[in-house]
Amino acid sequence: MTGWLPYALGLAASGSTWTGGMLAIRFGRRRDLLFGLTGGMVVGLALLDLLPEALEHGARSHGEEVIFLTLTAGIALYLLLHRLPVGGSAGRLSLIAHSMMDGLGIGLAFQISDATGWLVAIAVLAHDMADGANMVALSALSAAPRSLHRWLLANAAAPLAGVALGQAMRIDMAQIALLLALFAGGFLYIGASELLPRSRAGASGPVAGMASVIGIGLMAVVVHLAQ
Repeated sequence: MTGWLPYALGLAASGSTWTGGMLAIRFGRRRDLLFGLTGGMVVGLALLDLLPEALEHGARSHGEEVIFLTLTAGIALYLLLHRLPVGGSAGRLSLIAHSMMDGLGIGLAFQISDATGWLVAIAVLAHDMADGANMVALSALSAAPRSLHRWLLANAAAPLAGVALGQAMRIDMAQIALLLALFAGGFLYIGASELLPRSRAGASGPVAGMASVIGIGLMAVVVHLAQ
């Protein structure tokens, strides 16, 4: 089952990206709840699953200091992907690169275990909807309306391409531990610095904040059930 499952989840991630973009086109004013929920989920994934897995599989080989340095490098990498291109084609290409890295995370996580693969896939499925919404928002600002759907389609195809790349790579557990720490840093940045601030900016009051807490709680439950 594992052989085809990562590709099926990569296809689902592509569908999630497309759905998020189409929902943003249709209901653009209520993205705050989507950002809040998915922000909580990806922060929960980083702190409750990916980082502990990286420490479990890599602390003996690399040391905890290296794991946390790799976590920091993941934050810096995603910061560069999201902040250096501020608009135009460069900004949209950075979103596509980010979506491809999400798929890569799914492909690599299944090399550890089905449970880890599922956990990463759930978080990717959740926040890829926000990625689709981000692509629509960015394209609406800087691209011709007729090209909006083409950019969204390219973004939607990226997770599946990343899964294929992740499944083609064969690396040992010590290397996978470093990649998990890298992705933990990336997801922590995405949640804390991108999704949660956008949720807060999109709405006043406690509703979006409660959505974020629910997202963290959902991920905590999923991590517990997967153990």
